[in-house]
Parts: sequence; C-alpha cells; structure tokens
Amino acid sequence: MKCLVTGGNVKVLGKAVHSLSRIGDELYLEPLEDGLSLRTVNSSRSAYACFLFAPLFFQQYQAATPGQDLLRCKILMKSFLSVFRSLAMLEKTVEKCCISLNDRNSRLVVQLHCKYGVRKTHNLSFQDCESLQAVFDPSLCPHVLRAPARILGEAILPFPPTLAEVTLGIGRGRRVILRSYLEEEAADSTVKAMVTEMSIGEEDFQQLQAPEGVAITFCLKEFRGLLSFAESAHLPLSVHFDAPGSTSHLDDFASDDIDSYMIAMETTVGSEGPRALPSISLSPGPASEEEDEAEPSTVPGTPPPKKFRSLFFGSILAPVHSPQGPNPVLAEDSDGEG
Repeated sequence: MKCLVTGGNVKVLGKAVHSLSRIGDELYLEPLEDGLSLRTVNSSRSAYACFLFAPLFFQQYQAATPGQDLLRCKILMKSFLSVFRSLAMLEKTVEKCCISLNDRNSRLVVQLHCKYGVRKTHNLSFQDCESLQAVFDPSLCPHVLRAPARILGEAILPFPPTLAEVTLGIGRGRRVILRSYLEEEAADSTVKAMVTEMSIGEEDFQQLQAPEGVAITFCLKEFRGLLSFAESAHLPLSVHFDAPGSTSHLDDFASDDIDSYMIAMETTVGSEGPRALPSISLSPGPASEEEDEAEPSTVPGTPPPKKFRSLFFGSILAPVHSPQGPNPVLAEDSDGEG
C-alpha cells in the first residue's frame, strides 16, 4: 500500500487521527479498493470509530502492489498520533505526506515532506489483524435530531471535562435538554450534587423528530471527539436514537468477535466528490428488563446499561464536484489545533 496526501488535506488527516485518539489506544489501518480506512475501538468495547478516505482524497493511492494481497494492520495509537501531534506544524510547514505499508519488514512508513527540502520519516511497527467493522442501521431509530456541529459543541462547553456521561432529552416546548447524568443513588441521597443543564430551542435544529419526554444517556468523551472533527469541517450532525432499555440485534461488530451493542455515528459525502467518512459508535452493552432488576456488571467509564438504547451520530457533507487540477481540500482550515 502506498498513498500520498498533499496540501490542506494533510491537516484534515491529522484532525481525523486526533479525533480517533480520543476513543481508542490502537489504530486499525486497512487499505481498501474504495479508500484507506482508519478505525479504532475503546478498551471496554463501548465505542467504535471509522474514517474512510476515498482515493480522490489522495494525490496518489495504491491499495496494494500487483500480485500483493490487501493488508490489514494494527498499530499503537500513540505512535501514529506522534506523527501528527502538532496540527499547527502540519499547516505551516508540511507540504505532503507519504504513507506506505510493507509486510516484508512489518513497518508502516510515514514520511512528511516539509518546506526547504526537510523530510521527517517515521518507521512504525505494526501487527497483522482481522478487519474491525461495526454493523449498524440508523434507519431503525425513530428519533432524529439534526443541527450544525457548532450548536452542539457550544452546548457541551459548560460540562466539566471529567464528566463521563450526559443525558439528552426533549423537554417542554420541544426544547432539547442536555443534562449531566447522575446515578440514581446519588440523585436520591441527601447530599446535594451539582447538576449542569443546557437548553437548545427547536429553531436551532435543522430537523427535530422526537416526542416530548424522550431521553437517552450516552458517554460524553467520545462525543467530544466526534465534535472536534465535525466542527473543524463545518459539518452538520445527525443524532439517531430510540427509547432506553433494549437493544437491536443489528448493533454488533463483524469479523472481530465482539459481543457489544453500540451507538454509532456515520459521516458520508456525495459520490462525485472526495470523501472523508468518519464513523463513531458508542456501546452501552446488552440491556434487558431482567438485567434492570439485578445489579449490572459495570465497565469503568460507561453508564448503567439500563439507561441506554441505540444512538447514532451522523454528519452529511454536501457533494463536491472536483475541478480539474489538484485535489480540493475537504475541510477549511481552522485556527488552533482543534
């Protein structure tokens, strides 16, 4: 496998890596005929994310050399993130990035071509692995919210960075409420706990298809990771969810023997233009009425299973018609490192 990223797309790739690093400790890299896939899953198998960069995103893209099988590899996220650590440096000094994968020496080579002829080469060790893929269907969720990522990004700013979960619900006047999640024991105790709540009017949403009173709790850390990319690319965000308390049989991982249920985000773009397709999913684990009565087994960093139902995050980028000449940049550069 060999691919070449040029211009502002190098920073877009860097932002995607930063977003993935907020979810998992390992990066699954898979060159496909329809693009380069970067995926990760967190240690508790409760969050999954995928970015698919189509061949048009690259100046050059070769999934495999003639006679060579398509490779799949797993690498430490920390190692890959070190290549794109400074987004400001990528924007100011890096002109192109070459990524190659060779199974003969089990090395992933990432080379940054900088200004004034400077080249920085990173030789990263990897392991062969199975394909990591999540199976989900947002159409099974009857409730849909759609708004610019900026709106939701500003709404979660008041919540402390250490907050693990947040509850999203529809309140009176069809206002969308984001509220810090409290365990039932903490809510019933005599000790007062601080609760943060944000309210967003229906007029701020491009689509609001959910009845008053419906609510769902999900992990906030992974949601922040999604928003960091969506905001920088100026993408609208779609949230698909159902009622808490049960899960769908379609929510599962394929080809990786993971028995988790999931929440998922999928980003798509028109078929005629270059694509960067981030998918993110958060999994609460199986939940049933019987499990509600018993004390559930808990995983650090995840809310109680009985509070959850499938939740899908998605964003749509309008089709881009590629002009003749260099590849267009997928997202506008933003100030700071995002």
